[in-house]
Amino acid sequence: MESKLSKAEKTRQFIIETTADIFNTKGYAGTSMSDITDATRLTKGSIYGNFENKEDVALAVFDHNHARVRKVIQQRMQQAVTYHEKLMVYVQVYDHFTRLNYFPRGGCPILNTSVEADDTNSLLKERAAKAVLEWKKNIQALIQEGIAAKEFKYDVDDSRIALSLIALIEGGIMIAKVTDSQANLNQVMKTAELLIKMIRV
Repeated sequence: MESKLSKAEKTRQFIIETTADIFNTKGYAGTSMSDITDATRLTKGSIYGNFENKEDVALAVFDHNHARVRKVIQQRMQQAVTYHEKLMVYVQVYDHFTRLNYFPRGGCPILNTSVEADDTNSLLKERAAKAVLEWKKNIQALIQEGIAAKEFKYDVDDSRIALSLIALIEGGIMIAKVTDSQANLNQVMKTAELLIKMIRV
């Protein structure tokens, strides 16, 4: 039996979901309290009754947006049979970030938050770093399991491959966004595919 959310929890979730695309598009600095109140049609008092401040909203929104992307990845991972296919899920999901609605408007929340918060907001930077390190850990686990299953070469440097794969994906998204070119992203993703193929037995 599913637990029902309290009125306060529902309001909090409503604020997060309603402002998710705004924060991911405008960023923390670019999103004003007026943006939040206009989108939610709630008063500042109602916002502050559920969150300590704007930063608190931004952190909750990042978690929400990141979870949306992770959910799609996990669902596709479950459908993949081989470890090679599972690694390719990352390439396939992120290659379609401009065309499918499971990404919040504005693109990858990890990239957006990392670029904005690296020198300006330590809490958001910490949250984005945690997401990157968790992603790295997940890729390494897949590689190690693939080695055990004799799908991947036994001497693969899983840490280097994981970081390189993340760098290609996030770098490709950044280039695609700034140049308004899906073709540029496609080229980078082909390199990511080659990287994954290189470690196969």
